[in-house]
Amino acid sequence: MASHEDLQPPFWDTRSGYGIQPPLTDQAVSEAERLLGVALPEALLDLLRRQNGGQVSESRSAFPTTRPTSWSSDHVPFDSVMGIGHREQKLSLLDSPYLIEEWGLPADVVVISGDGHCWIGLDYRTCGRQGQPSVAWFDADDESELALAPDFGSFLRGLTSTAEF
Repeated sequence: MASHEDLQPPFWDTRSGYGIQPPLTDQAVSEAERLLGVALPEALLDLLRRQNGGQVSESRSAFPTTRPTSWSSDHVPFDSVMGIGHREQKLSLLDSPYLIEEWGLPADVVVISGDGHCWIGLDYRTCGRQGQPSVAWFDADDESELALAPDFGSFLRGLTSTAEF
C-alpha cells in the first residue's frame, strides 16, 4: 500500500549531486545545533536524513506569496536546501553565522536556502532558539523580509512548481 509520502511529488532532484553533504548522523545534528545555538525543526531533520541537502525537484521549487517581492509578484524560489556538513565549496546550515554577518540578515535566523541576495531562513526571533521557528524570505538588497509559513512542515506542504506561476 502506498504511503501519503509516496503520493507526493518527489522532493529531491535526484539528477543533481549539487550541494549534497555526507549522510546525516546524530552527531552531526548535535554539533550543528550546538554551533548554531538552536533546536532544528524535526521536519527539516527528517528531510535531511533522507538526503543531506541538494537541489529540489521542479515540482517543489517555489513557494506562493501573498505580496510581491523583488523576485516575483506572487512567489519566491526554493531551488535547493542546505545540508549539514563541511563539504568543501558547498554551503551548509553551518555557514549561517557567516552568511548572516556577510548579508546583514537578522541574528536569530538559520539560513536554509538562497543565493547571496535573497534567502529563505528559519526565523527564531519570535519563538526563541529552542522553539519551533517560522520560515521567512529575506532580501538582502532591499532589506525586506516576508513571513512565508508558521513552521517548516507547513512550508514544505506549501511548496509547488514554478511552472504554476
